[in-house]
Amino acid sequence: MQRLRFILRRIDGKGYKVYKQIEGRYKFPNYRLFVDHVQADPFAPPSSVRARVDQDTAGFPRELFKNKPRKVALEDYLTRRFHQLAVRYSSRMGSGKSGKIEIVKPGQQVLERSAMEVNEKYVEARFYVGLPAAGRRVLGSKAQEMFFERLPAVVEGALIYGNLNPDSIREHVETVEDARYIRDHLREKGLVAFVANGSMLPRRSGVDDRPLEKGVQFRSPPSLEVSFECPNRTLRGMGIPEGVTLIVGGGYHGKSTLLNAIAMGIYDHVPGDGREFVVTVGDAVKIRAEDGRYVEGVDISSFISNLPNGRDTSHFSTENASGSTSQAANIVEALEMGSRLLLIDEDTSATNLMIRDGRMQKLVAKEKEPITPLIDMIRPLKKLGVSIILVMGGLGDYFDVGDTVIMMDSYRPKDVTASAKEIARRYGARRKPEEPREIKIGSRVPDPRSISARVGDKVRIKARGLYAISFGKETIDLSKIEQLVEPAQVKCIGELIHRLSNSPPGKTLRELLEELEEDIERRGLASMLPLRGDYAKPRKFEVAAALNRLRSLRILASEVPENR
Repeated sequence: MQRLRFILRRIDGKGYKVYKQIEGRYKFPNYRLFVDHVQADPFAPPSSVRARVDQDTAGFPRELFKNKPRKVALEDYLTRRFHQLAVRYSSRMGSGKSGKIEIVKPGQQVLERSAMEVNEKYVEARFYVGLPAAGRRVLGSKAQEMFFERLPAVVEGALIYGNLNPDSIREHVETVEDARYIRDHLREKGLVAFVANGSMLPRRSGVDDRPLEKGVQFRSPPSLEVSFECPNRTLRGMGIPEGVTLIVGGGYHGKSTLLNAIAMGIYDHVPGDGREFVVTVGDAVKIRAEDGRYVEGVDISSFISNLPNGRDTSHFSTENASGSTSQAANIVEALEMGSRLLLIDEDTSATNLMIRDGRMQKLVAKEKEPITPLIDMIRPLKKLGVSIILVMGGLGDYFDVGDTVIMMDSYRPKDVTASAKEIARRYGARRKPEEPREIKIGSRVPDPRSISARVGDKVRIKARGLYAISFGKETIDLSKIEQLVEPAQVKCIGELIHRLSNSPPGKTLRELLEELEEDIERRGLASMLPLRGDYAKPRKFEVAAALNRLRSLRILASEVPENR
């Protein structure tokens, strides 16, 4: 510590580049400080720093991180506390980012992140500081204030158990543990999703993911109510069974709100979010139309074939997909990665992929229509064990294929399955069911050379919020990938995709991503990536979605598809 103080006094007033001299490790009274990388100038990304507190000092009880859900939850809690204190103790100390103390800002979801590590030996935070400077001259006295006054207040206030609220920590840990328990046991009960009674589903706005104040609390219809005996509490709520579930109701009554909550149920949430016990199976994928997306080597022939120009759809590629071809590709790609629950909203779907009504069938003969709509593909999808949850506002013909029908009425759910079936029986559909095609799930083999982010001898990967990745010379558009929640996930996806460029040729995309996933599970996220604090774990489905939109991607071959 005294060595760091001496260096800061010695370099005061000198050119900014002499800050490189502080790279190294320093022992403070309650922790060790690691300065891993110093920024090039005060306007560059802040310097990368770690603070490690030995458990003898940190004092976190072993039970708080005795299993993976509890460990992730505790690390999430500490990251949030560190962020709160970093905001409090940061202030402008000169030019550019001078005086900043930053750690990744968590959202409403509890994610595995590289920003925090808790184990039996120590607690370590990985964060960033803006080294103080006036123009490009070192402000040594301000740097001393940052390192010896402000930073210790943040580190000791966030990473020492005795300085934290033990009840708040326990609630955080137990909430995540119970949500994980439900997710792990959904399919044992024949369910794909669970919405606890008392949940608060509406959000404040499209840009504010916090719960709506004074919103309507969720209450399950009696016919769909189930219970879970979790490790720390008993919960009751609505269970959504496997099969085809329709969510219906008038406009602005909560249909899409329920579907969006289910889509976010793949993640755990913080206590007080309102969706902490809205839990969905981990392989649920939100599907939508995506005009203009890049598609490479996808077999969409189950949905679209016999194109008038003779174009082959069993190995379909395009630079600019239509609504129907993009949605078909999204479905097939999700199935390829192992999804067994598709989430679809009529509002964001291609109508001609969803249905062809009776009048259109009479006007346009089937031999002139290359699309087999989703409504006629339900049966073969169910044979694969795939469930579907659909929001329907105007397509009552889906009553014929729905197993469960939930009507949202002023954000309150009602089980109207019997009524929907009676209506379907009394008022038969005017359309004629079309013969479904075989579901073909190919296993595509990518060319690793087409995945590299190198430009010359440099690797260029930059996350652009939630919506894009600059990857080498390409930009990957993620704006329609609706189950990404933090920019740190996007940054992680860029790094993981680039790792695939060094993969041995011949492996399928699913094999490659499942191996990555297994490595992360076994070794931990931080061990797979550069030692930085701004990564969060994505699912293999979002990694695959990003890779599928990389315009340089080339598919070498597809293994013989499974015909079902």
